[in-house]
Amino acid sequence: MEVRAKKALGQHFLTDLSVAQRIVDALTVPAGGTAPPDFASLIPPTPDGAGPSHLRGHGWPRSGEAVPPAEDVRPVLEIGPGMGVLTQYLLKREDIDLKLVELDGESVDYLLTHFPGMQGRLYQADYLRLDIHKLFPGPYRVIGNFPYNISSQIFFKILEDKDRIPEVVCMIQKEVAERIAEQPGSKTYGILSVLLQAWYDIEYLFTVGSGAFAPPPKVQSAVIRLRRNTRTELGCDEILFKNVVKTAFNQRRKTLRNALKPLLPEGFDASDPVFDLRAERLGVEDFAALTRQLSR
Repeated sequence: MEVRAKKALGQHFLTDLSVAQRIVDALTVPAGGTAPPDFASLIPPTPDGAGPSHLRGHGWPRSGEAVPPAEDVRPVLEIGPGMGVLTQYLLKREDIDLKLVELDGESVDYLLTHFPGMQGRLYQADYLRLDIHKLFPGPYRVIGNFPYNISSQIFFKILEDKDRIPEVVCMIQKEVAERIAEQPGSKTYGILSVLLQAWYDIEYLFTVGSGAFAPPPKVQSAVIRLRRNTRTELGCDEILFKNVVKTAFNQRRKTLRNALKPLLPEGFDASDPVFDLRAERLGVEDFAALTRQLSR
């Protein structure tokens, strides 16, 4: 059986096996653990209970089932495996414990038919709505060819779990990849650039042409790697920080004095020269300092 690429799901199936191998090889799993020594202490308690009812029953751990200790396994989540072009190489790696989340029912049936041992690994679910803590009680890495139409949403969800995800390797639209890896001062530098760079070191690995896919997308793609940096806090209110960044870039042609008017406290003195700048001129530390000013 073949899986039809669905436009509504943003599906473009990678067919170039050499590219698939390079993506899988880019995932690093250091010997002796899945995270820096102090990383596990940041993990919140795992809630009890079985998985969400919308999962189709491909091995979700039930209440009372034992889960291997995080230090004994190196968990990896593949998002949107499709027809398994990355999966076939991930399954060959003995240094990882692979789980997969796929929304498309046709793809799930294909994977179950063509890849022995998928039971207990594969979950039919919407990653954006998934309670990932019930799937991974400890740190885990993420890999995948992210659907173009929801790649930003995937990154925002990854940020919500940043203290449990030491590494992400993914293929996304080239324009988005460049934006994420961009430095301050560029017109492509934006919201995701700041929020991801606050917590991850970003590497633009390589570009992938449209001919590597079926059907070919109208844009080029790129593979990037995110590795969790050593930052444990921003020194400011994180919720306000995100709001400041989003508000500033939503009106990026305006100076910060005008763009941030909705967030300025009554009587706030915006005479600091930073308010004469536009959002694209500020780095992570600048936005953190600006957030502290607005919190006073």
